Amino acid sequence: MIIGIDAGDDPLYEPRYQEIATFMRAPYRPAMDDVDIAMYGIAYDGGVTNRPGARHGPREIRNQSSLMRAINHATGVNPFELVRVADVGDVRFSQVYDNAAVNADIETFVQRIIDHEAMPLAAGGDHSITYPVFKALATAEKPIGMIHIDAHTDTWGPFRGEKFHHGSPFRLACDEGLLDPKRTIQIGIRGAQNWADGWDYSREQGMRVVFIEEFEELGVDAVIAEARKVVGDGPTYISFDVDGLDPIYAPGTGTPEVGGITTREALKLLRGLGGLNFIGGDVVEVSPPFDPSGNTALVGATLMYEILCLLAERKAAL
Repeated sequence: MIIGIDAGDDPLYEPRYQEIATFMRAPYRPAMDDVDIAMYGIAYDGGVTNRPGARHGPREIRNQSSLMRAINHATGVNPFELVRVADVGDVRFSQVYDNAAVNADIETFVQRIIDHEAMPLAAGGDHSITYPVFKALATAEKPIGMIHIDAHTDTWGPFRGEKFHHGSPFRLACDEGLLDPKRTIQIGIRGAQNWADGWDYSREQGMRVVFIEEFEELGVDAVIAEARKVVGDGPTYISFDVDGLDPIYAPGTGTPEVGGITTREALKLLRGLGGLNFIGGDVVEVSPPFDPSGNTALVGATLMYEILCLLAERKAAL
């Protein structure tokens, strides 16, 4: 039986092939008024070290997120009933070829979200975007913890003389006291490297690094328990790089690494993090040009929805 819903002007209840493709079909509110969770795009990939294309991620994630529906079948959470969710648009850049200027623009945009007492949930963009997000968040919550799902630690030093790149955001954040390494867990790490600098830095700073072999040995439930223990009850950010997944599920990314997490494991992992003190999150490194099927963007949209559910639960509990 098809149930008709008279929802007025709510785009969530319009046919999914209609209306402007906002994140999760949420209202578009660039003024950020009356918003509890602000979903936004950071269409920037100037920090990649090899394959570009993540600048197109936010737009295609929006398109694929039209397939999302409201109620999470596994957790029962309906984020749109718990809090006021909106798409507040994309960060606008004053200079797209200047990494320092881009970082300043991102920080200013996220600060606006915080000033409106909303939680930020971003779609990237490459992973360099998380560093300026932390610069805004840590002004109020300093330092913050992190649950980081990725194939790479992103704690590397300068690359070809440039310190702002997608392999360095968490080294920069840690060095500046924005990120608490003792309350940071990095999950799914793998892939050969030409030097061990990033792995060594994470371990030396006290980050909990779960390589994919340990992830497989422990199992998802044990990794969930470990993540909850590491971050505790302090303010925590969740960052999901789609290359944390095996490229069979997410081929459209800049630095794919075989032997990764499955989508089913990823969903179970995220759903097991409910109740933590989340203050924001992101999904990054979706590069649509490398996956014309749109599946990677659909995966990114689904992960973003799961993080939205986590943030909505937390915001509603405040």
